[in-house]
Amino acid sequence: MRRNLARLVVPSACLALSGCDILDRGFLSPAGPVAAATRSEFLLVCFVMLFVIGPVLVLVPIIAWHYRLSNTKSAYRPQWGFSWSLEGLIWIPPVLIVVVLAVFLWRDTHRLDPYRPLPGVPLQVQVVAMDWKWMFIYPGEGVATVNRLVIPAGRPVHLSLTSATVMQSILMPRLAGQIYAMAGMKTQLNFAANTPGTSLGENVQFNGVGFQNQKFAVDAMSAQDFAGWLAQTKARPERLDAVAYQSLSRRSTLPEPLAFGTVEPGLFQHILDRSLPTGHALDLEKFGPPVTAMPMETPTHDH
Repeated sequence: MRRNLARLVVPSACLALSGCDILDRGFLSPAGPVAAATRSEFLLVCFVMLFVIGPVLVLVPIIAWHYRLSNTKSAYRPQWGFSWSLEGLIWIPPVLIVVVLAVFLWRDTHRLDPYRPLPGVPLQVQVVAMDWKWMFIYPGEGVATVNRLVIPAGRPVHLSLTSATVMQSILMPRLAGQIYAMAGMKTQLNFAANTPGTSLGENVQFNGVGFQNQKFAVDAMSAQDFAGWLAQTKARPERLDAVAYQSLSRRSTLPEPLAFGTVEPGLFQHILDRSLPTGHALDLEKFGPPVTAMPMETPTHDH
């Protein structure tokens, strides 16, 4: 019996521990100041909530044991009457908990406002959510990428976001919180990476059959490496213009990220104004690796 129990417990424990690395992919392992502030708020709320669940977890077993059936000396025969001490115990602690949480959440909600800029001169990036990919335009640098966001570590980043299709939601859990993007509208997100490294970014709003592949890497580089990447990207012959955008806007997934050495001026504004046609079937080979087209006859949206 002991052998069977050991065979059951040991693999189960190993399986449970093997999933612990998931904590390194979320805000519990922050890579930037915004995610670090989010983690601090989360831990604070968990600590305060211990005063709610703690007494319940302690008192319920004690009361159940004390008034157990075999304990005839402690039979429960209530004679109900008003008790100030009992009323105070019922109402005062919950009120204090709500007040404490309200104060901290009010402060942190304003501190974590996605529109609130971080100290320093930010890197401006224009983001377009498509089916099923992410486009990143660097207007000051004149380059663009698809499904890869490259940023300098230690410098704030300001994203201007819109959608070329239905509503989508961007999430970079180790760097910033979730924010929605809608067609014809522009929203903002400010964040930063503390040190060089790679983090996950993805769409968390279901938008069709390619939803599970709409992910991108956030590569934070040192200032020197970022400058080298920028120079290398500018040397690429690919140009992101209206024609390339029409091809990219097809409902498709990319086997690997793309990069463009030049960008048509004002392209993001044209996308925001919805003045560009989408879904034009062109060959993407001259812009990079070909896309993997998704079945067009499959229903993908609820408009």
